[in-house]
Amino acid sequence: MRKTYLLTYMAVFIAIGTLGAQFLWFPAGIAKAYPVQHAVNVIAAITLGPGPAVVIAFIIGLLRNMIGLGTLLAFPGAMIGAFLAGMLYRWVGKKIAAVFGEIIGTGIIGSLFAVPFAKLFMNSGTGALFFMPSFLASSISGAFIGWIILLKVKQEHIIRLQGNY
Repeated sequence: MRKTYLLTYMAVFIAIGTLGAQFLWFPAGIAKAYPVQHAVNVIAAITLGPGPAVVIAFIIGLLRNMIGLGTLLAFPGAMIGAFLAGMLYRWVGKKIAAVFGEIIGTGIIGSLFAVPFAKLFMNSGTGALFFMPSFLASSISGAFIGWIILLKVKQEHIIRLQGNY
């Protein structure tokens, strides 16, 4: 029964992240910022853990690329951010740790990883300072949106946290 709940939560998060990208985005430097991805990363990392959050981030990135709403840079930032958000939440036990994990994982580490990723897969020679502002703008706005949603959801007793679904 637990696997059914886990897969259902994951499917809902994937749907929200994929559809939300069509409706909530803003230009951020060289790229478009999709804060819904980062909000989903934070919520999934806290409610489901780092493993499912990374899978969710990967599938959202894959679907966004398939429907033309993303670039290959959707993968390194979102997946690293989701992993770090889940791990920091697990280690610290506070939701704000997941928020900072998402921001550091996507905005800083993900943007640094995007440099060789872009060179290898996109034939782009741009540096980290070129990617970092857009990655930070997207991850900061989305991570805090996710945190605010979780605070409201917890007040309403709608969802339980990691492992208790």
